[in-house]
Amino acid sequence: MRGTPGAARALILCTAVLAVLCALPAFPPEASTPWGTLCLLAGLYAACELPGRRRVPGSSVPVGAGSFFPLLLAAAFLLPPSAAVLVAVPGALAGRVEQPPAAARRIWRAAQLALTVGAASWTYGLLGGPATLGGTSGNTLPALPYALVPACATALVFSLVLAALDGAVLATAERVAVAHAWRGLPARSVGPHLVHALAGLMMAVLWRSSYGPLSALVVLLPMYISCWVFAQYHRRHAAHRATIRALVQAVDIKDGYTRGHSERVGRASELIARELGMEESRMEALRFAGILHDVGKLGVPTRVLRKDGPLTPEERRVIELHPEYGHEIVRGIGFLDEARAAILHHHERLDGSGYPYGLAGESIPEFARVVAVADAFDAMTSTRSYRRGRPVPAAVEELRRCAGSQFDPRMVRALARALDRHGWSAAANTVTSDEEPAGVPQQREGVRPPATGSPDLPGRPR
Repeated sequence: MRGTPGAARALILCTAVLAVLCALPAFPPEASTPWGTLCLLAGLYAACELPGRRRVPGSSVPVGAGSFFPLLLAAAFLLPPSAAVLVAVPGALAGRVEQPPAAARRIWRAAQLALTVGAASWTYGLLGGPATLGGTSGNTLPALPYALVPACATALVFSLVLAALDGAVLATAERVAVAHAWRGLPARSVGPHLVHALAGLMMAVLWRSSYGPLSALVVLLPMYISCWVFAQYHRRHAAHRATIRALVQAVDIKDGYTRGHSERVGRASELIARELGMEESRMEALRFAGILHDVGKLGVPTRVLRKDGPLTPEERRVIELHPEYGHEIVRGIGFLDEARAAILHHHERLDGSGYPYGLAGESIPEFARVVAVADAFDAMTSTRSYRRGRPVPAAVEELRRCAGSQFDPRMVRALARALDRHGWSAAANTVTSDEEPAGVPQQREGVRPPATGSPDLPGRPR
């Protein structure tokens, strides 16, 4: 556990000790623990976890689906609490760990799941759930739909305990603020855990039926496949976010004046997309486009990006190449899809006077027209070290004034409606720069001076 904060080590130790204490009643001979069922469930859970230690050939994505909660909930339905505590331990200790310290993470995961399953099993027993499963005391049929009530209550306890422990380790190991550690965790997990509980209940009913444990595989196999597909999607999505985060951080390091600008343009682009009624998949692609619209600045010399004074015509031509540089950088990133066109064309203008290709009107891709409005809006409202940002109403009025010549009026109207509905946090729009001194000339600003009336093309391009 070297490198783990002291508070996190104390939490892991206490959780592990509590899990051991909960499991102790299962070991005395007089406990009549159903070791056969326990070992079979523990083996199945370990078999579900172990593939996660291997990777698909030619891919960085693990094979396994991760923690298979339907099986753990089936254990809570079939076993007494002291036995249910033990089911997750072998699989959790042998499962895949993404980040160091591996030993601490494995111990924590085993103890966390042990306590969670134990609490769920205790709840199920308290509510008389085992009597509703059938297969015992001459009662061969499950007492449906009465079995659903204790099963759903068990899933709720399972979800709450797991979320409580997740929040605790975030607060201690990752030093997340206590006020934020548990935010959203129960709400995001209760729904999926209810679905897992229904699958676990089906497994438990079949397990206790005359067909025996093998019949439970009828539920186990398709449910595991669906969990595997879902886990692969989330892993790939996490890899996508990591790729974008790395590119944005590289741009922010190179051009300190626009630090945070990319994320805000992505947020504003998403607001516009939501008002336009775009599908979720396109909305996500558009958010990526907003976040990565300036990635081409990685190809622009740093001395040009950070120059204090006016740009020469040659320097201006160099910086106006950044949309093409950006398109080349992301050309091979397949998941960006339509976002690539927005990166290339977000400086085109509706009247055809933009760059790099002078496209006009509807020939400009829709994503590019959205990002152009979001980009100009954030440039006008962001506070820089050398000037204060404009108020949101003033920025929106400027966008409206330039609609039809520079910006798509439909996108401007969508942003205005979204801002009326959701607002725009001024604190989130403050950009601070440690690299540049105060008093930088106005030509750094992302808004053209009033004489020209255009928020898009200042003394230097954005």
